[in-house]
Amino acid sequence: MLARGWCTVRKAPSLLARALTSMTNGFQSPPDMSEVRSRLRAIVGASTNWSDHVQAMHERKDLHILLAKQQEDLPPRKMNDSYIEVILPLGSQPELREKYLNVHNSVRFGRILEDLDSLGVLICYTHTKHEASQRSPLSIVTALVDKIDLCKKVIYPDCDIKFTGNVSWVGKTSMEVKMHMFQVGLHDDTYSPVLDATFVMVARDPENKRPAFVNPLIPEGPEEEEIFRKGELNKIRRVDFSTASLLKMAPTAEERTTVHNIFLNTLDTRTVSFRSRVLPPNSVWMEDAKLKGLEICHPQARNIFNRIFGGFLMRKAFELGWAIACSYGGSRPYVVAVDDIMFQRPVEIGSLLLLSAQVCFTEKNYIQIRVHSEVYDSDTREHKTTNVFHFTFMSEGEVPQIVPKTYGESMLYLDGKRHFSAAMKETREVEKTTAAP
Repeated sequence: MLARGWCTVRKAPSLLARALTSMTNGFQSPPDMSEVRSRLRAIVGASTNWSDHVQAMHERKDLHILLAKQQEDLPPRKMNDSYIEVILPLGSQPELREKYLNVHNSVRFGRILEDLDSLGVLICYTHTKHEASQRSPLSIVTALVDKIDLCKKVIYPDCDIKFTGNVSWVGKTSMEVKMHMFQVGLHDDTYSPVLDATFVMVARDPENKRPAFVNPLIPEGPEEEEIFRKGELNKIRRVDFSTASLLKMAPTAEERTTVHNIFLNTLDTRTVSFRSRVLPPNSVWMEDAKLKGLEICHPQARNIFNRIFGGFLMRKAFELGWAIACSYGGSRPYVVAVDDIMFQRPVEIGSLLLLSAQVCFTEKNYIQIRVHSEVYDSDTREHKTTNVFHFTFMSEGEVPQIVPKTYGESMLYLDGKRHFSAAMKETREVEKTTAAP
């Protein structure tokens, strides 16, 4: 059964939601996901044919003259200027279900990640809409999936889904996007919340080479000011989390104690040797809890800038992570949270994409998965990291304890523990609030 505090998703802020409900930013009715992607191609001027993509991208160079020299030259926008509603008509259009259906007769979460990525980009293009040109001079790409919190264990494949979202914070060249997903119930027409998602997008020039300025955001009223303030705090939190990375700084004193206790718990008391290790009961060595995959990056998976679509990368990483969580826990796992997905470099068409999923932390029936993706350059024989993904899954029963053996694995363990704690922090706060008199 689901833990009582697990559902941490909040509905869209009440005042803002009421102000935005009837708005679809130029659409006569809420579009579906195919319309979202068609609109993105039109905004960028992307070709629908792979053979024409070079010419299409070459034509974008002329849009350089539309770029702002400074952010102050751009008109400020409001939160409701970028608000969009999108319908995924799984209930009313059964022909769509096959694409979204998994073997457990529920919706594939990897497909939802793809849709969120496309919607987030369109929301940002709506915020930065250039009145002088139908095509945007900006190349807007996903920089980070900050966090996705889920509150439904199962997403039904035969009920309509609604996505809503808007820009919630803006820097000089970056934008935070808040998106919500709702689904109609099985026995009524009421939409109930499924997830909250926070993405960070960056704007670059028409050739996707250099940063470009975006329209400032002006919050209206106390509620929007609070949303904007939280966006600022999110930025500070991300900087602090990155600064304290175990790739840059030593573990804390408490973390060092944790690692040493694990070491002591695995020593063979018969040999009194640093090298002799014994696996505790109901445990698995970390080196035995990994799964690898390979993808050849074909043109079919390209985005509007003719690189591999970020949503495709997220879907493949999630499905590999789900597979190792399923194997490790011995039962069907359910995704609880996604956090801190960094898009470190684009993936070119034709690349060999190598994915490696690792169980890096466990607690009771929770499994923390880290998926590392890299591209292999056959000319230089070099491997370059493109993304690191973090997924929190919940198994139906208690899972074996994951045990690191080497120092490097211990750092993976601590990093997984940090991500797990961050993902569950809000859940525990909700549980405290619920338990309070």
